Amino acid sequence: MDYIAYTNQFAALSTPLIADACLRLNLPLRAAPTQIQALLPNSHCVGRALPVRHYGSVDIFLAVLETAQAGDVLVIDNAGRTDEACIGDLIVLEAQAAGLAAIIVWGLHRDTKDLLRIGMPVFSAGRCAAGPQRLDPWQAEALNNAQIGSCRVTKADWVFADADGVLFVAAEHAAEVLATAQQIAERERQQAHAIQTGHSLREQVQFHAYIAQRERDPSLTFRQHLRQIGGAIEE
Repeated sequence: MDYIAYTNQFAALSTPLIADACLRLNLPLRAAPTQIQALLPNSHCVGRALPVRHYGSVDIFLAVLETAQAGDVLVIDNAGRTDEACIGDLIVLEAQAAGLAAIIVWGLHRDTKDLLRIGMPVFSAGRCAAGPQRLDPWQAEALNNAQIGSCRVTKADWVFADADGVLFVAAEHAAEVLATAQQIAERERQQAHAIQTGHSLREQVQFHAYIAQRERDPSLTFRQHLRQIGGAIEE
């Protein structure tokens, strides 16, 4: 499936639904650190990961953009540093001109006023006035993978990002995760409508039956019960 199809599918979904789909499919939940937040409140995007490691100079970003495809998400590993900003308005403009969908930074940004004006989705751990004062040598894998918190991200990953955070999903599972997220979303919409029309959530999930079953089998979890009845609260 291509970028446009994934974008259309994700438009009606969210990262919580993607996370729940991973849980339902027994896939690892690969989430960026919670410090990484959207600069623009309505940011909502999906794209193929374009990973890069930062070493103190913008030339690494120019190099990786030479390999970019429209709709990619630039995923920058700056090791979560809090002593420098690694991107500003010029790199964001360059990424936007290259057709990228968003930028994810495990680190800080600057030129906040300009970034807000540009309007490209940027997710970072915060802002800092100072740029890099260092210039470290590139490592061999600088343009092939990025470490974002506990997640190793490669070009074989897709990125899902919105106001609730950033998730990484292996390309081989992305279509199934999206389809499952859609199923969960539809079920949750049905449950929400039922609550609004007087049918409580406790009734819908047969909560009293769950309590009775728990008395007979204390090992039964609510998640197992929901799966038995087709619920969709926790996943």
